[in-house]
Amino acid sequence: MTDTTTAQTATPTPEEAYATYHGRRELSVVQPTGSLALVNTQWIDSSQTIWGVPGTWAPLQKGESGLKLTAEESDNIVVDGLLVDGEVTVRGKDADQPSAIVFSDTVTGFVIASEEGTYALRVWDSNSEGIQEFGSISAFDYDPEWVVTGTFTELPDGTTVGFEHLKDDGKTRDLPIPGEITFSKGGVDYNLAAFKAGRALQLVFSDATSGDSTYSVGRFLFVAPNADGTITLDFNRAVLPPCAFSYAFNCPMPPKQNRFTVPIEAGEKQVLKKDGSLLHE
Repeated sequence: MTDTTTAQTATPTPEEAYATYHGRRELSVVQPTGSLALVNTQWIDSSQTIWGVPGTWAPLQKGESGLKLTAEESDNIVVDGLLVDGEVTVRGKDADQPSAIVFSDTVTGFVIASEEGTYALRVWDSNSEGIQEFGSISAFDYDPEWVVTGTFTELPDGTTVGFEHLKDDGKTRDLPIPGEITFSKGGVDYNLAAFKAGRALQLVFSDATSGDSTYSVGRFLFVAPNADGTITLDFNRAVLPPCAFSYAFNCPMPPKQNRFTVPIEAGEKQVLKKDGSLLHE
């Protein structure tokens, strides 16, 4: 007799899918290069040392990617698999083959580039104080009311919006935006700016919960337009910015059109220590 019974895989409910997503988020931030592992970002404009790691770091000639590292064998710095003894070029993330840096069993690094062509070393520690103290990411319960369908309209190439960053002393950076997102909720029309983040769009927003029940700087939401021009904004997937986890990040601030006056009680709230207190204010 042949058993024709097949195991059926139940489709998770939206609440179950949200719980799985949230659990993965909490795992992601404690990874070796997760948000809680970043312990330093130092921009290099002259020959200098960097807090927490050995060696002397200096800029390269204009137009070259990365930094120049001078170190001794005893510093035990490995770049691209080779122990450094003398001078070596550490290629930036904007290079075709960025360099990988290993300082110890727990500490690694890589070089990032700015829009202006300057470079910084980022240092990651998989045993950082933040990782040791981390307890959870608090979040609102799943709310289907905050799954919103909008419209995505492409804008001409070269369209930009000024974004202020947390550590830029009020200066703005003009970042390109590929299109605008519009939707209506509660009788209010919204027109939002999102910039490109890989294959997705990154929405930086704040709302009436910011600085109260959620992180003061605001939150991020990553979305992608559908083929028919619609776009789904599931604010239950709103996440805290990296600067909520480590002060070594410089996060963009929400532009004016992305500052909601209503509370969006969906998505992540705060980073908490093991004792339930805030990791960062």
